[in-house]
Amino acid sequence: MNRDQAYALMVQHTPSASLQRHMLNVEAAMRTYARHWGEDEELYAVTGLLHDFDYEAHPDEHPVWGVTYLRDHTDTPPEVLDAILGHAAFTGTPRTTRLAQTLFAVDELTGLVQAAALIRPDKDVRQVELPSLKKRFKNRAFAAGVNRDEVEQGAHELGVSLDDHMARVLAALQAMPPVGTLSIP
Repeated sequence: MNRDQAYALMVQHTPSASLQRHMLNVEAAMRTYARHWGEDEELYAVTGLLHDFDYEAHPDEHPVWGVTYLRDHTDTPPEVLDAILGHAAFTGTPRTTRLAQTLFAVDELTGLVQAAALIRPDKDVRQVELPSLKKRFKNRAFAAGVNRDEVEQGAHELGVSLDDHMARVLAALQAMPPVGTLSIP
């Protein structure tokens, strides 16, 4: 499984532009962490792109349905499958690899960053500043669907401070191409 194959699969199974954007955001954050640690950037990118590909069509079976599909129909590496299962805490899948810990750590936080961008008049993530993001994080009424406890747990599992984690994910999303160029990593 390479990035192009993962992208095609994600688009095929996810008609929603907003959910596609979320997975691209997670991909960007995953790539940033892979570079930070000197890990396999392509592996991290594929994991980010595929982690929610089944959510729209199979929300009640997510991510088990997706992992089963990937296992049966693709050559997705086992560490990617484990990371996808582990990003959903309710599966009980332990996050024993840095890949799995990173996916769990960035997933919810990318949603907060995107929400912070969408409330701006220009809706430009590049204009979101870290102090503003931290303030939004503390306000649990803002983007209430973002699980702050999981964001904090994710940073802890990675062994990074919450501030550093937020700064790294924000920078990753700010470095992305504009929304009209979704397929570009």
